[in-house]
Amino acid sequence: MEIPSKYNPVEVEDKWYKYWLEKNYFHSEPDDRDPYTIVIPPPNVTGVLHMGHMLNNTIQDILVRRARMLGKNACWVPGTDHASIATEAKVVNKLKSEGIDKNDLSRDEFLKHAWEWTDKHGGIILEQLKKLGASCDWERTCFTMDEKRSESVIKVFVDLYEKGLIYRGVRMVNWDPQAKTAVSDEEVIHKEEQSKLYYVRYQIEGEEDYVTIATTRPETILGDTAVCVNPNDERFQHLKGKRVLVPLVKRSVPVIMDDYVDMEFGTGCLKITPAHDINDYEIGMRHNLETIDTFNDDGTLSEKAQLLVGVDRFEARKQIIPMLDEAGNLVKVENYTNKVGYSERTDVVIEPKLSAQWFLAMEKLAKPALEAVESDDVEFHPKKFKNLYRHWMGNVKDWCISRQLWWGHQIPVYYLADGSFVVAESADKALAKAQEKTGNQNLTMADLTQDEDVLDTWASSWLWPISVFDGINDPENEDIKYYYPTDDLVTAPEIIFFWVARMIIAGYEYRQDKPFKNVYFTGIVRDKLRRKMSKSLGNSPDPLDLIKQYGADGVRVGMLLCSPAGNDLLFDEALTEQGRNFTAKIWNSFRLVKGWEVSDSIEQPEHSKLALEWFEQKLSEQLTMINDHFDKFRISDALMTIYTTIRDEFSSWLLEVVKPAYQQPIDRTTYEGVLDALDKVLRVLHPFMPFISEEIWQLLRERKDGESIMISQWPEVGEVNAETLAGFEAVQEAIAGIRNVRKNNNLAMKESLELKIYPGDKGYNKQFDAVIKKMGNLSAIELVAEEVKGAASFRVFSSSFFIDLGELIDVEEELKKLEEELKYTEGFLNSVMKKLSNERFVNNAPDAVVAKEKAKQADAEAKLKVLKEQIANLK
Repeated sequence: MEIPSKYNPVEVEDKWYKYWLEKNYFHSEPDDRDPYTIVIPPPNVTGVLHMGHMLNNTIQDILVRRARMLGKNACWVPGTDHASIATEAKVVNKLKSEGIDKNDLSRDEFLKHAWEWTDKHGGIILEQLKKLGASCDWERTCFTMDEKRSESVIKVFVDLYEKGLIYRGVRMVNWDPQAKTAVSDEEVIHKEEQSKLYYVRYQIEGEEDYVTIATTRPETILGDTAVCVNPNDERFQHLKGKRVLVPLVKRSVPVIMDDYVDMEFGTGCLKITPAHDINDYEIGMRHNLETIDTFNDDGTLSEKAQLLVGVDRFEARKQIIPMLDEAGNLVKVENYTNKVGYSERTDVVIEPKLSAQWFLAMEKLAKPALEAVESDDVEFHPKKFKNLYRHWMGNVKDWCISRQLWWGHQIPVYYLADGSFVVAESADKALAKAQEKTGNQNLTMADLTQDEDVLDTWASSWLWPISVFDGINDPENEDIKYYYPTDDLVTAPEIIFFWVARMIIAGYEYRQDKPFKNVYFTGIVRDKLRRKMSKSLGNSPDPLDLIKQYGADGVRVGMLLCSPAGNDLLFDEALTEQGRNFTAKIWNSFRLVKGWEVSDSIEQPEHSKLALEWFEQKLSEQLTMINDHFDKFRISDALMTIYTTIRDEFSSWLLEVVKPAYQQPIDRTTYEGVLDALDKVLRVLHPFMPFISEEIWQLLRERKDGESIMISQWPEVGEVNAETLAGFEAVQEAIAGIRNVRKNNNLAMKESLELKIYPGDKGYNKQFDAVIKKMGNLSAIELVAEEVKGAASFRVFSSSFFIDLGELIDVEEELKKLEEELKYTEGFLNSVMKKLSNERFVNNAPDAVVAKEKAKQADAEAKLKVLKEQIANLK
């Protein structure tokens, strides 16, 4: 078969991915093998592949492919997340573009549009993962809102409610005015901003005097219900028991005393707005203050504000300043730096808001999950994330699990006319419970109203390792008993609280066992300027474009070359180019081997026999390191080890040693040995570069239909002789020395040389002389009892190597040339030293200029040493 001169990744990748799918290699069913299970961190159903997905899924694919080759029953479960806030926002925007307002639709009408959107866009990202080579068990694809997953979520809600762990309460929550829903603390990103600090005075009721407060949010003044001072602040003792008037609305509110107030901040006086600040809310609870919510759900001012009704909060801030000034209440405005919370989902400023929400009590649930990580029952890689996890779990807050949306799992709470409610898995069960609760068998579904809210998206994905195997609905089914707990989770550290911690909690609550044994935290993909890659910055390449340009294997290698576990990845497209170049290197090495003519009548040369023996041991040594890297989740290090093994040991040494002379055949024994070596190398490479490894492996030898490198065996580590490896290392140094002699003396490779070796005190191992002779084109190697005068020389470890150049070069001419060069170099060094001995130059010149002169000095001194040695050897 004629092998193409260039490797075509597009053609090869499509061909082999179809083949793997046809042969059902990705699918897993329980059997008598050890399982190896990974569940995919489900990407948003609305999403498309980005660089973070590329990294995460490349690592998962590497782990899964290697597990298959280790003989395990590997199962990688794919799926997508319904992403309540993100998907609802996309559907609302789509409807708006069609002139449809969500508020004009019924819930069912809106959900019909949402399902249409999901059906159209939902599978895009999974199809894109196939381009990357992801070997997921596509038959097991799940969606967090498919029937089984939805049943699981509702069942768990009911169970936790019945255990007394879910409750409804009015609490201060993080409100997203654009999405019009509560979001969790973990979904708030705090950004440092240049703000303003407004000093506003409040008149003391019944007096001409004022107190001054400082605020960054003057628009909330309209909801003030107190002014607060520290009881230990001597400046304000005269205010005890008095009241002040809220500017503009003239509401009379009390002056209260509370230790919370920082006497050093602002004026030492604090305005209290319980409806719009979490700390103010807590102070209000302690002092029985009225709560006035002056904002609508969309962030505009409500009728309770009395002024600026319907105006957006930030516009209201602009408008209220001149109003305060005109009324004589504005004292001054200062620049001020503070941190402002933004919604991770919509990137709008979060509004603290009092709201009736459903909460999950976390303290009791968190304890076994904290212990699991502390004891390494669930092991984090890198370990540093244990501290972050410990801090969060040790201070865990109750989880606000309700969201004011329509897309998602509707909360299974059904209200009766009197405001009481029942919690049930279905409407029929709710009706039966309501009839039993009221004693009224005449109740119908018309008498029940289901809670409008849906559950937080994470309240479905926290069950993911269990629910993908239907372990909530059917806890004793064969799949959950075989595949759970899963083995490795690969995820980003930014969802350690959203998802990782909660999955561990769910695992111990519903399976009394961990959900996974290891968590590998990837870094964040950043650009060369250390900026997080994002569409808004325009600094994120399209992964599919990269795959088209560099091939999936090239992109996988490029991603991993710069991705140490847990540390941010500084992505540079040059690395994917390096990956593509490596692909070409492997292909060219393969073509070289397959291009040799093979003879059955030639005996195997000693140098080839020795090289193959050495490479087998070298590969075993490298394989030991690679296995250790995998055990420690050092995936990049594992790749780099096989990368350098192929580039250096296989291509640059083994193939060069065994390569037959020009237009000469190679012996059959050596040829088969090289194919065996390449076969092993490809198997180690396969998890990292699945496509090219399959292509070459299939072309390497005749294969039967149904054979594939992806179900072949991971190579076993053979015996390693340290002396053999050290001996070959000395050979490599010796050959480099011979090549330097040739280069320095303009001697072509066709010129045969004689080598003399003075062993030194540690002796000399002749084991690899045949290799040195072949690679150095030597006619003879001779051990001598003393150093050889007048010969070119170099040292390797304790031995000295000599090549007599007397007959090969004109000694007098060579000496003349070397002495001229010596004289020039000495003159150059003198000029450099004059500069460096000039204190004025050294003290006044820029550091970089002085450093450059010192580098010139070091280079010249090194060159002089070599020249003097060369001259001494020729005399």
